Amino acid sequence: MSTPHVALVTGASQGIGAAVAAAYRKLGYAVVANSRSIAPSDDPLLLTVAGDIADPAVGVRVVEQALDAFGRVDTLVNNAGVFVAKPFTDYTAADFDLVAGVNLRGFFDVSQRAVAAMLAQGGGHIVNVSASLVDHPNSGVPSALASLTKGGINAVTRSLAVEYATRGIRVNAVSPGIIRTPMHAPETHEALAGLNPVGRIGEISDIVDAILYLETAGFVTGEILHVDGGQAAGH
Repeated sequence: MSTPHVALVTGASQGIGAAVAAAYRKLGYAVVANSRSIAPSDDPLLLTVAGDIADPAVGVRVVEQALDAFGRVDTLVNNAGVFVAKPFTDYTAADFDLVAGVNLRGFFDVSQRAVAAMLAQGGGHIVNVSASLVDHPNSGVPSALASLTKGGINAVTRSLAVEYATRGIRVNAVSPGIIRTPMHAPETHEALAGLNPVGRIGEISDIVDAILYLETAGFVTGEILHVDGGQAAGH
C-alpha cells in the first residue's frame, strides 16, 4: 500500500481549519490537525496534535509527529490566526504578543520544519491564510495588528515562493474577507455583509474551494488569492 499524501492543518478544531482538514481527508490525504485544544481522532489517517502554535516547540512537534506517523509532509495549511480589532492606541503589549505569537511565530516554526521535510522528499506546497484587510484597510474596522502580521505573511509568501521555485515547493496564500465562522457573532453578519461589493459574507466552503484550487494548480506560486466578495478591489 502506497503512503498517502500528507497535509498539515493548523487551527483545525473548528471553522475554516476543521473544514480544510475534512476536505483533504476526502481527497485521500492523511491529515495532521493542530489546535490548542483538539480531540483525539479514531480515524487512523487523521492525527490530532494539541498545542498552541505560538509555542515554538509545538510547530516542531507537529511536523515531527507527521513524519513519525506518515513519513512525509506534502502540504502545510497555515490557518491558525487571531484577529483583534481595536484603535491603534488601545492595543496592549498582551495584544501584540498574542497576535504576533499566533500569526507570525505560529507560521515560522512549523513552516521552517515543513520546508525542510519537503526539500528532503523533493517538493511540497504551503498555503497561508491571510486577511483581505491587509490590502483594503477599512476605517470602520481598525486592525493595525492584523495588517502588521498578515501583511508579513503576504510578503513571506512571495519571498518563499521565489526562494523555492526551482526546488519543487510552491507557496501561496488565501486572503479571506468576512467569512461566516465562529469568529463573528450572528447578530453582526448583516453589518459585516456591507463591507464588500457583493453585499454578503462568505462561507467556509468558499475558502476551502480556494485552498483546494491552489493545491491542484501546479503552475501557481507566490499568489495571494483574494476570496472576499471583491473587497480588495474597492467598494
